[in-house]
Amino acid sequence: MFDNELREGLTYDDVLLEPRKSEVESRGEVDLSTNFTKGVSLRIPLVSANMDTVTEHSMAIALARLGGIGIIHRFMSIEREAEEVRKVKRSEAFVIEQPYTIHAGATVAEAKEFMNEKDVSGLLVVDSHKKLLGIVSLRDVRFADDEQSKVTEVMTSREKMVVAPPSVSLENARTMIRDRRIEKLPLVDDSNTVCGLITARDVDRLSKPSGAVKDAKGRLLVGAAVGVRGDFLERARELVKAEVDALVLDVAHGHSTAVIKSIQLLKHEHPDTPLVAGNVATAQGTRDLISAGADAVKVGIGPGAACTTRSVTGAGVPQLTAVLECSLEASSYGIPVIADGGVKNPGDVTKALAAGASSVMMGSVFAGTDESPGYFITRDGIKYKAYRGMASLGANVSRRQLDRMDIDPEEISQIVPEGVEARVPYSGRLEEVVRQYIGGLRSGMSYCGAKSLAELRKNAVFIRLTPAGVSESYQKLGARS
Repeated sequence: MFDNELREGLTYDDVLLEPRKSEVESRGEVDLSTNFTKGVSLRIPLVSANMDTVTEHSMAIALARLGGIGIIHRFMSIEREAEEVRKVKRSEAFVIEQPYTIHAGATVAEAKEFMNEKDVSGLLVVDSHKKLLGIVSLRDVRFADDEQSKVTEVMTSREKMVVAPPSVSLENARTMIRDRRIEKLPLVDDSNTVCGLITARDVDRLSKPSGAVKDAKGRLLVGAAVGVRGDFLERARELVKAEVDALVLDVAHGHSTAVIKSIQLLKHEHPDTPLVAGNVATAQGTRDLISAGADAVKVGIGPGAACTTRSVTGAGVPQLTAVLECSLEASSYGIPVIADGGVKNPGDVTKALAAGASSVMMGSVFAGTDESPGYFITRDGIKYKAYRGMASLGANVSRRQLDRMDIDPEEISQIVPEGVEARVPYSGRLEEVVRQYIGGLRSGMSYCGAKSLAELRKNAVFIRLTPAGVSESYQKLGARS
């Protein structure tokens, strides 16, 4: 027999935001800037989930360009996850500080394979001391007669190249690229050692107004997930070397001794790298993670579309109540809260932020876009993309396969999944989906008379719905003959 008073929990569908007097004359007035963690700011409060059918480098790049942040999942080798981070970091910057190079003794076939692997259109050819010898392009290797010939036979030699010193300004680089009609401008010092690379694509992009979120070096922001067991410390080290902007602990139940110890270890090794911890659903869980050193707390136990934790384990807290209580606790420490899961429509984002969250993490909403890594499925002429919860059977097996080549069938039979594998409707480009959700958020804030997320939290008044009220809110017009 339990000895505590039975509390009531609410989720997003249980409430609406009461319209208030508004002085917002245009949705464009609304400021959506927020903090993802202490030290990491966003232009829009949207985060893509660290799930293997949601976020790899394509998603992270696209979302960061729109002002949010993507979290690379950890269901891959350490080397590959670090490379995913590097791909984001290399995708948009004034100077690529460590451009891809290839040794002069390499073959055309090796150069072609390296370019395909790194998804680049050219490589700087260097000697053993990183002295620039030339540049080889995808066009050079694509039409080479002999793939076993050396790259030095097909490259553009150093004497014919345009180069610049490491101190070149953006304006001067733009002029050189324009006047000499080149795609890549290598940076070399007085001894002809490669120090960096500037591309025409990046110069062009930097010349245009952008809502992207970037680090101090002009590179897109990106986060990456780690676990709390096995190789998590080694994984974190490699991600930090790749200059990830935030580490995210990927654990279903974050209010545990194992998570608290992991936070302490990670913050000891990487005190300057923001750390997101979770998931929790209570004020006490939030307090304990913050006390251990978390720079942001992820909130949500079981609200996700592909999560079955609540039905399998009987544990969880309805998401609106969890966000309200955890955000209230975190605010006393100045720590942001990330509402993770339970979003089915744009209005849910507004409710989560009004309840105190600083940002909202979404999985299924983004899984159907072109930029997600999930594969396409066609059923009855309708396109879908694969989507699975990270506690599903398949994800559990994948996680074990990362650690060991062989898995005992008996071990698989002992797994109790807390997620499902499913499909979501194909939804096109990420930009279109984000536009819908951000448009709904801006409108929702105007209904609350809020020009900023801080004002939204201050002005928000929730009203409880009856079942009839829920039906009235979400009813759809039927087809008419």
